Amino acid sequence: MSTIGIGQAAILGIVEGVTEFLPVSSTGHLKITEGLMGIPVDDKAVVAFTAVIQVGAIAAVLVYFFKDIVRIMSAWGRGLVNREERYHHDYKFAWWVIYATIPIVVVGLAAKPLIESTLASLWVVAGSLIVGSGLMWAADQMGRHKRGEDDTGLKDAMLVGCSQILALLFPGFSRSGATMSTGLILDLERVAATRLSFFLGIPALTGAGLYELKDAVGAGVDTLPLVVGTLVSFAVAYASIAWLLKFVAKHSFNAFVIYRIAIAVLLFGLLGTGVLTA
Repeated sequence: MSTIGIGQAAILGIVEGVTEFLPVSSTGHLKITEGLMGIPVDDKAVVAFTAVIQVGAIAAVLVYFFKDIVRIMSAWGRGLVNREERYHHDYKFAWWVIYATIPIVVVGLAAKPLIESTLASLWVVAGSLIVGSGLMWAADQMGRHKRGEDDTGLKDAMLVGCSQILALLFPGFSRSGATMSTGLILDLERVAATRLSFFLGIPALTGAGLYELKDAVGAGVDTLPLVVGTLVSFAVAYASIAWLLKFVAKHSFNAFVIYRIAIAVLLFGLLGTGVLTA
């Protein structure tokens, strides 16, 4: 019997779409939502389901940044056969994304049992929300916001890419929050840091979703809830991406910091009073 129903899948799709690219932790919000709906957060089928519906959000990135992706991949293809094209920033950037994805793949495969058990606790989520908020606030204060997207290099991509591991190991930390904060510490402009976060998330999250697909179906999640959750997350994520890029162009990340702390306090309270179980 399926662990997740169609209605629950739609709700989780909305939560995923809204939070995947906002620096508030999609994993944390999904786990809180699952807990409130009585869905066991450490169930293998549930863990796999949440990874699969992320593909819908990633598809939204592919559509939203389609022209950029085509430009980068075209430059990469030309560079593979033409040495002169290899000096182009887009060609180098394509390789940087590949290199920067390797660390999270290695850690993800090695730590998979731990990620799906001990680290799936809502206590970990609550603590990670607090710690991640501190990092975001400090990064926004430290960063000089003077470097654009064309100023990024391999070092930037690798450091931002490796920061994704924090969110992988500590749900609640936020992949977007970790990557954007790292970009700000490296003095990237807020929009440049946000766009870099998007591009680096494409291979990592797509790979995770496809890897978990067989486990989601095999563990008891019906195909229809998976489809519903994925489609809903796509539509909502597309709108979320458009809003976020406009927001960070004119505002700091302080609003997200305050929101994360409020959610963490609420979660600690729900866990402490027994309304939610870890």
